[in-house]
Amino acid sequence: MNVRNIRGSIVALVTPFNADGSVNFEALGRLIDFHLENKTDAILVLGTTGESATMTHEEDDEVCRFTVDRVAGRVPVIAGSGSNCTQTMLEKSLSFQSMGVDGLLLISPYYNKANEEGMYHHFKTVADAVNIPCILYNVPGRTGCSISENVVRRLSTHPNIMGIKEASGNMSYAAKIARYISDDFRMYSGNDDIIIPMMALGSSGVISVLANVIPLETHNMVWDYINGDHQKALDAQLKYLELTNNLFIEVNPIPVKTALNLMNMNAGSFRLPLYEMSPANQEKLAASMRGVGLL
Repeated sequence: MNVRNIRGSIVALVTPFNADGSVNFEALGRLIDFHLENKTDAILVLGTTGESATMTHEEDDEVCRFTVDRVAGRVPVIAGSGSNCTQTMLEKSLSFQSMGVDGLLLISPYYNKANEEGMYHHFKTVADAVNIPCILYNVPGRTGCSISENVVRRLSTHPNIMGIKEASGNMSYAAKIARYISDDFRMYSGNDDIIIPMMALGSSGVISVLANVIPLETHNMVWDYINGDHQKALDAQLKYLELTNNLFIEVNPIPVKTALNLMNMNAGSFRLPLYEMSPANQEKLAASMRGVGLL
C-alpha cells in the first residue's frame, strides 16, 4: 500500500503484554481491529509508545509480522526500525521490509548521538538500501540530540525519505523545517497537544499517542482541518487538551496503557524500567477521561 502521501492520524500503537510479560497477540489483534473500525489512517508499530526499547529483535519481528497479516492491506503499516547503531537499524529495516511493511520510522541516534555528517549518513545508509519510504524521527527529549535543519534539508530530497515526525515541541524548529515540505517530503506532528498548530505550518497530520484511546476523534480532528473546517478542528484540539496532557503526566507509554486498561482494552502492564502510575496521577488521568466520556 502506498504510504508516501499518507495524511491523517497515524496511531503510535502500544504493545500489549500478558501478565508474564510476553506479548499479548490476542489483545494486539483487538487493538488493530479497533483502529480499523475507527478510521485510523495508518498504524505504526514498534515506536516509543510500543515499548520497542525493551523488546527483543525476535519479538519485534513477531509483532511486525502479526500486524502486517492482521491489517491485510486495509491501511498502511509503518514499523519503527530505529537504533543508535546504524548497522542494527539497517538490518531491522531490511527485515521489516521483507515482511511487507509499507514504511519505516527511523529515529536519530540516542546516547552515542552523532556529529552532523554522522547524523546524515545514519539515515542515508538505510534510505539507500531499502525500497520503501522512510520517515525521519526527531525527538530530542528522548534521544538527547536533534536532527539539524541542514540535515533535514539534505535528506528531504532523497527519493526514499518521505517525511519527518517532528516531536521536539519546538514550533520555531518546526517552522524552519516546514520550508522543505513538498509533494515528496511531508511533516507529521509528533506531539498531540499541537496537532492543529503543526497543521497550520503544513504538516500532513499526526503520529499520535492520543489516537490509541480516541482514534475516530483524532482522525476527524485532522481531516476537519484538511477539509477546511479549521474552527471545528481547533475546537477538538482544545476539547481533548486536558486528556492529551494527562497522557504525558508520566513518561509515555505509562499513562496511555493505563488509560486503555481503564477502558477494558487489556493493554497489560509495562516492562522495567517503566512502572505503574502513581495513584494520584492515575486519578488525574481517569478524571480527564471521564470529562470527555471515555469512562
